[in-house]
Amino acid sequence: MGQTAHHYLIFETAGGFCVIAWNNVGITRFQLPTKTAEAAERTLLRRLPGAERGAPTPEVAEAVAAVKRYFEGEETDFSGFKLDLGGQDPFFEQIYAAARRVGWGRTTTYGTLAKELGAGPEAARDVGQAMAKNPVALIIPCHRVLAAGGKVGGFSAPGGSAAKVRMLALEGIHLEPPAPAQQFFWVLSLAIRWRRAQRDGMR
Repeated sequence: MGQTAHHYLIFETAGGFCVIAWNNVGITRFQLPTKTAEAAERTLLRRLPGAERGAPTPEVAEAVAAVKRYFEGEETDFSGFKLDLGGQDPFFEQIYAAARRVGWGRTTTYGTLAKELGAGPEAARDVGQAMAKNPVALIIPCHRVLAAGGKVGGFSAPGGSAAKVRMLALEGIHLEPPAPAQQFFWVLSLAIRWRRAQRDGMR
């Protein structure tokens, strides 16, 4: 990102509190909803420690309005907003540009994006890494990029893979949410108890 001052704004959406940061070139950071404004600010300042609160530019204000519409379930296009992701790996820049072309209600996979860029299947891992490091989730719609076979895959934003599933559901794409670890262990414990009861009944 450019060596210019960063400003940020915290705002509330139907999904929670988001924060957006920008400089005089474009949007530099966007964070998906958290439960509190304090948590949103804390996360942003860990990544941009010198950033200061500021009044949004007209384009940033337009982006904020678009984010609010998105979390109200309205079809929204973020592909026209100017970004400043300076210092990115050139291949990552290509990946992000390709991901921005995946519109509302559509998905792709890590492997498909790699193929579109003329890379082999081994580059799917690079696509996954780029999505994990995406500094402007939603504006670069990494939630629309899935693992092989249409599986949810990872999601480094607040809420993890469950947040990815909810965002896709807003767009009319319904995937099976990943089973929480707690649910897995609860089911496992029930199965163990059932087998013990069966074994004890046969004695």
